Amino acid sequence: MGKKKIYVTRRILEPALSILSRKCQVTLNKKPCPPSREEISKNVAGKAGILCMLTDRIDAEVMDKAGSNLQVISSYSTGFEHIDVKEATARGIYVTYTADILAEATADLAFGLILACARNIVSADEYTRNKKWKIAWSPDLMLGYNVHGSTLGIIGLGRIGSAVARRARGFNMKVLYYNRKRNRQLESELRVTYAALDELLAQSDFVSIHTTLNSASNQLIDRTKLRLMKKTAFLINTARGQVVKEVDLVRALERNQIAGAGLDVFETEPLPRSNPLLKMKNVVLLPHIGSATYQTRSKMAEVAARNLLDVLVEKKEPNPKFLVNPEVKNLRPL
Repeated sequence: MGKKKIYVTRRILEPALSILSRKCQVTLNKKPCPPSREEISKNVAGKAGILCMLTDRIDAEVMDKAGSNLQVISSYSTGFEHIDVKEATARGIYVTYTADILAEATADLAFGLILACARNIVSADEYTRNKKWKIAWSPDLMLGYNVHGSTLGIIGLGRIGSAVARRARGFNMKVLYYNRKRNRQLESELRVTYAALDELLAQSDFVSIHTTLNSASNQLIDRTKLRLMKKTAFLINTARGQVVKEVDLVRALERNQIAGAGLDVFETEPLPRSNPLLKMKNVVLLPHIGSATYQTRSKMAEVAARNLLDVLVEKKEPNPKFLVNPEVKNLRPL
């Protein structure tokens, strides 16, 4: 029997591609940009596996194009909202993801945004590079806000939110958190305090979003919620852009209803040139790099590859480590 055919929608870090090439016949999109809808439809035809990115929409139409050979969709991401999981399950297709391997790297970045916003780090760098620094020292130059001893509100105390809470200890911060379900064990372990969302927003100096994207969190932070925040507070988002109603955030920033924002994710990515956030001085904007460390991206690639292989080449019952739809095991004949 020949090697199983798979389609990899973007070039990923080694050793993942080498691992896949030894076991499978790989069709790889070598372009630096995501494949078009047409390219995906063409390249999935007859494939047994798809290794995709968060930017690739894998729905019933794509599954139809792949045909009955398709056994697994492995996503190189911690989220899987771009995949029609219900449809995949109905067809007996395994859907896998990389879970929270990126937790520590993303937590680092979230805390980096907190510091960058509070202390005007990006603006100060630009100020210095553009030779605007004319006076050796000035008592009111680039005044910011203390991080040490302030109050941090965490929306979503999962792996990433918990990692941010641990970092906050070193800054002697008071940490509030909001979850749909209260976790008393984590409260004790992390020394954090549960608060209703409105209370958290009203009390926090920094609000950091780490919730998953679902029907409950979609546009969770809107005009009403932003009005609850302090005028001296900052909103940090390294989760999903859709959790924040962006037009309302823009309005709040324009009216100085909050002090600023640090954003790694947006409703539309990449940011359109017309997006007003690009012209604002009270925001720090990053190009979705929460997990962008060599170690993390390489590990994510390896996990995505092994998830795919655990379904396609294991002689025993398929048992990928990070399976989104475990119920598929009861639907697909072995």
